[in-house]
Amino acid sequence: MEQNIFGKQGWTPERLGNLDGKTYVITGGNAGAGFEATKVLLSKGAEVVMLNRSVAKSEAAIKDLKNQFGEQAKVSFIKMDLAELSSVRNAAEEVIKTVPRIDVLICNAAIAQVAKQLLTPDGFESQLGVNHYGHFLLINLLFSKVEEGGKRIVIVGSNGYKMGLKKIQLEDMNFDKNYNPMSTYCHSKLAQMVFAYELQHRIKEANRNVDVYVCHPGAAKTSLGKEEANLTTRIIFAIMSHTPLAQSAEKGSWPEIMCATEDNLKQQAYYGPTKKMDMAGPIGECKLEPHALDREVAGKLWDISEKSTNCEWNL
Repeated sequence: MEQNIFGKQGWTPERLGNLDGKTYVITGGNAGAGFEATKVLLSKGAEVVMLNRSVAKSEAAIKDLKNQFGEQAKVSFIKMDLAELSSVRNAAEEVIKTVPRIDVLICNAAIAQVAKQLLTPDGFESQLGVNHYGHFLLINLLFSKVEEGGKRIVIVGSNGYKMGLKKIQLEDMNFDKNYNPMSTYCHSKLAQMVFAYELQHRIKEANRNVDVYVCHPGAAKTSLGKEEANLTTRIIFAIMSHTPLAQSAEKGSWPEIMCATEDNLKQQAYYGPTKKMDMAGPIGECKLEPHALDREVAGKLWDISEKSTNCEWNL
């Protein structure tokens, strides 16, 4: 990669100015990197609306945040389970009704390494259902609201897109024949990223005005993969979290904060930690593999996603 535009240290939250008056809507804001991102945004005076599936965890997170930043901290949550399309529709309706302006929509939530094939209530492989289809529908429903506001969407991808199959399994999206916790997770994150870059193209071609940025957290010590994974995977995660490859959840949140706040970033790019195989180190632009930019595959994935989520894009 070319030299880091943010210098040797890479991007850090020290670059942030006052975010007073800005509203960030984030999926999965009550844990891991999403919670850390929420903390940084609140510390700069922003308002954060979290879209989370757990009421109890959300209430505990808000209590924690108000203890840290004061009762005046502008943080709230709307219940949304990305695994259920009806829940995504209800939450989007609530956002449109109650949130006056969205400056940035941050698609942060994910599940990973689910031990055995599980299907969502809508019949999708769970990782694809949560990580891709849920966000695909949410972005569609909130797109006009984002375009009226800050005109920015951040999609948190994963280095997993370079692993696994490295292709969208169009003929068997649910992995009925070859389910594997890791490669199926990688497939879901590749789908998310293929969609993100295709969305950039379609926005431009339609002369619409929204920027889409893609980033990844590197190897961050978060709860991702711990709750759903089998014992072997949990042990590997535990060992990895004590190696130099892993970084804190706070540092794992920096790429999404950067993409949500920084001006003059490239859209057809991939941002995150740039050292140790893009697992840790200074935040900047990482190498983007060409298989994430295949428009023929992206078109087919788009059609399948529209049909699966029963939503049509009007771009």
